Amino acid sequence: MRLKLSFTMGSCFMEKELQIPAWWKVIAKFKWGDLFRSYRIAPKIIETTGVHFQTMYEHLGELLTVLLTLDEIIDNHITLKDHWTMYKRLLKSVHHNPSKFGIQEEKLKPFEKFLLKLEGQLLDGLIFQACIEQQFDSLNGGVSVSKNSTFAEEFAHSIRSIFANVEAKLGEPSEIDQRDKYVGICGLFVLHFQIFRTVDKKFYKSLLDICKKVPAITLTANIIWFPDNFLIQKIPAAAKLLDRKSLQAIKTHRDSFLQQKAQSLTKDVQSYYVFVSSWMMKMESILSKEQRMDKFAEDLTNRCNIFIQGFLYAYSISTIIKTTMNLYMSMQKPMTKTSVKALCRLVELLKAIEHMFYRRSMVVADSVAHITQHLQHQALNSISVAKKRVISDKKYSEQRLDVLSALVLAENTLNGPSTKQRRLIVSLALSVGTQMKTFKDEELFPLQVVMKKLDLISELRERVQIQCDCCFLYWHRAVFPIYLDDVYENAVDAARLHYMFSALRDCVPAMMHARHLESHEILLDCYDKEIMEILNEHLLDKLCKEIEKDLRLSVHTHLKLDDRNPFKVGMKDLALFFSLNPIRFFNRFIDIRAYVTHYLDKTFYNLTTVALHDWATYSEMRNLATQRYGLVMTEAHLPSQTLEQGLDVLEIMRNIHIFVSRYLYNLNNQIFIERTSNNKHLNTINIRHIANSIRTHGTGIMNTTVNFTYQFLKKKFYIFSQFMYDEHIKSRLIKDIRFFREIKDQNDHKYPFDRAEKFNRGIRKLGITPEGQSYLDQFRQLISQIGNAMGYVRMIRSGGLHCSSNAIRFVPDLEDIVNFEELVKEEGLSEETLKAARHLDSVLSDHTRNSAEGTEYFKMLVDVFAPEFRRPKNIHLRNFYIIVPPLTLNFVEHSISCKEKLNKKNKIGAAFTDDGFAMGVAYILKLLDQYQEFDSLHWFQSVREKYLKEIRAVAKQQNIQSASQDEKLLQTMNLTQKRLDVYLQEFELLYFSLSSARIFFRADKTAAEENQEKKEKEEETKTSNGDLSDCTVSTDPVVK
Repeated sequence: MRLKLSFTMGSCFMEKELQIPAWWKVIAKFKWGDLFRSYRIAPKIIETTGVHFQTMYEHLGELLTVLLTLDEIIDNHITLKDHWTMYKRLLKSVHHNPSKFGIQEEKLKPFEKFLLKLEGQLLDGLIFQACIEQQFDSLNGGVSVSKNSTFAEEFAHSIRSIFANVEAKLGEPSEIDQRDKYVGICGLFVLHFQIFRTVDKKFYKSLLDICKKVPAITLTANIIWFPDNFLIQKIPAAAKLLDRKSLQAIKTHRDSFLQQKAQSLTKDVQSYYVFVSSWMMKMESILSKEQRMDKFAEDLTNRCNIFIQGFLYAYSISTIIKTTMNLYMSMQKPMTKTSVKALCRLVELLKAIEHMFYRRSMVVADSVAHITQHLQHQALNSISVAKKRVISDKKYSEQRLDVLSALVLAENTLNGPSTKQRRLIVSLALSVGTQMKTFKDEELFPLQVVMKKLDLISELRERVQIQCDCCFLYWHRAVFPIYLDDVYENAVDAARLHYMFSALRDCVPAMMHARHLESHEILLDCYDKEIMEILNEHLLDKLCKEIEKDLRLSVHTHLKLDDRNPFKVGMKDLALFFSLNPIRFFNRFIDIRAYVTHYLDKTFYNLTTVALHDWATYSEMRNLATQRYGLVMTEAHLPSQTLEQGLDVLEIMRNIHIFVSRYLYNLNNQIFIERTSNNKHLNTINIRHIANSIRTHGTGIMNTTVNFTYQFLKKKFYIFSQFMYDEHIKSRLIKDIRFFREIKDQNDHKYPFDRAEKFNRGIRKLGITPEGQSYLDQFRQLISQIGNAMGYVRMIRSGGLHCSSNAIRFVPDLEDIVNFEELVKEEGLSEETLKAARHLDSVLSDHTRNSAEGTEYFKMLVDVFAPEFRRPKNIHLRNFYIIVPPLTLNFVEHSISCKEKLNKKNKIGAAFTDDGFAMGVAYILKLLDQYQEFDSLHWFQSVREKYLKEIRAVAKQQNIQSASQDEKLLQTMNLTQKRLDVYLQEFELLYFSLSSARIFFRADKTAAEENQEKKEKEEETKTSNGDLSDCTVSTDPVVK
């Protein structure tokens, strides 16, 4: 089916293409018949002696140019040739087995003949050759064109006349369409040779000499034409008459021309930049001025000149761009980046001219109508003077009558709209009307200038559009990435992007005529995708990355990441990109500001979700983007409007042994902080996290959590008991107790600091772990973990209260809550409503009770373990109070070491809080009922006196040494004093934390006083409150 479709489409399309050269052959032959008849010996309609219809030869040259262009297109289309060869091979396969393809064999032969005809007339690149080689002489003895010497002379004269006019303007700033006419002249010259077989060697050399000035001409888009190759190929006989050096010099000059053009491109750009800018200012000035009636003609002349000047600039710039780019491509030479940038600048100037005409199109259209009338008036005046001169001459002759008739015809034609047909008639009429010296030399030239202006102004819009059309860029898309890199590097004039995209849009109309695909939309989509990918890669993505990098470096200036001195590393004002209006391309608008804003919003949001602790940094970067670049950023609302869950209570509960070892407790802020992490942030858990978890799972999770904590404490207390029962530890503790009892009266009832230090050193002698920890260090960690568990229980209670208070906050008065069940009964509502009201009362009652009281979990955990701790069989635990002083000394040394690591690069082991130790000591002292025993040591007073004594001694030494001015000794003393101050401060912080922790366990009462208070309450209430005092270590607490 696809092959059938290809046959159908191919034959249909190619058949139409075949008709084109056939039409041109008929037209050419018909024209020669007309031309010949005008020179035959026959009754004369008009006297043509001395009359040269140059315009007709120019139009014939245009026709031949079209044929030349078609040949060059096919010759340069390698893909078409390759596909045509493949198509013919495919046809052979079909020929061998037509039934397989569902084609009748008798239809193949006509089709093959048609393909051969198509190849010969169209695809061999001989359209022009076939046209000029056709038989112009009539075989039946009628018309004999080739033997008419008069016609041959007139033909040659017309070619020379056209060439004289073209040669004078070619390559000049006032050049309009001379290059196109030169192509036509070459075509006419070859046609003249083909018909009459004579060559004017001098004229042939003159045609070739033009190649030194214009080595190549762009026929259309990327199709470039070399006149020397054409003339040598089509008239080889004439080429042989010239020496090889002159022919070789032409080709050599082509290379040198390209080199010179590449070198002068930068200067050309600068010159044209000034010219076009000046022209645009003049244009704006002239068109903005009000037209005064007394100077109306002068104003129209100025407007006419400025319009023509704009077109001339457009023509010159377009010629430079097309010739240079196509020469590089044709000669397969690499283009330098400087040349690419210069050519792209010229493209921008070209589109700037077009945009200027478009922007003022209303005024231009109005002016063109008036200018046309003004030029017609000037031409009519000149013709009127000549006509009077002819009429005043009384001598009658047919030639004079013909001249007068021609002038009258020109007058009548000019009195009307300036259409193409009317201007053509005027041109032909003036070819007759200028005979017999009807015009003086000083009159004829101004008339010719006026007529040329009239041609330009009448077709101004079309001509400007043709010259500013940049569809050739489709074949030079490789320059676009280099151009975008240049725009990015030189952001000062970013607005020129509009002109380049306007030039790229010019490729679209040509692509809409594509026939090699099923639909031109496929080609347009590919082009659109390609351009957008290049734009994203070479501009938008780079811009996004640079803006993000700049914002990051600006926010993190304190890190001193690199040298940002603009005098050393340079500076680009990328903010100019964001002042651009959206760029139109295809069916979209490319908004650079919106693209970068969306990129930053997306990046900041995604990175904030990954690392919520960086929300403040990204918020600062967002504000900086608004201040520095004027970008309107979207607020991410992270993490302020997300559920800050943190670690879940269930997760902590299941892994409480890991939690208490990896997290540190802060008593004052009631927060847990991760000890260490592989990430660059530490996780924290506070009351809000716990409250969120309780709200998620329900308040029942609180009792379960406390039960898990109880199980954990049982295991830890077993290890605690083993340590205290160890002979080495127990013997030392008993010795210390005995020692304190002996010297307490002498030492003002204060436990000596030296004794605690000695105990600490003695324990280290028993051995250390591979990590460098003594048994006392491990015991301290055990107590800290017990304290962390108690801190977690405290946080669970606080979180429960927080959750309950949030839930009950909508109740207006907690002390006066109405009974909804009674209200429903009074109203006599349905049973379902009554159940709902009863349930609501129950919920409100629970929330009120929970928010007002909460559960005394600390008291429960004390009551569970205290009886077991105080039994006679655990008498070895009673020595705990005497180990607290060495423990505190060990803790202070550890705490100072952790805090010092905060300021170091390697922060492994760094910490600023560990109140779990204070909580653990307070809890165990309460379980053993040893608050009074510990207070009797007056340990913290002893520590304070010891350090104050040493501080005073050091201060005294400083005063003595300051006189001797020994700087090294003074520095040592300053460091000593600083160390003593740090130790004293740490001990005081520990004392404050321990005092605060003791409040939770009612340290003001002994166990006996608490039992007496409990009995009094039991007698008053005579109810059971779920006493847990009978529970032992081996049973779980019953939590209600």
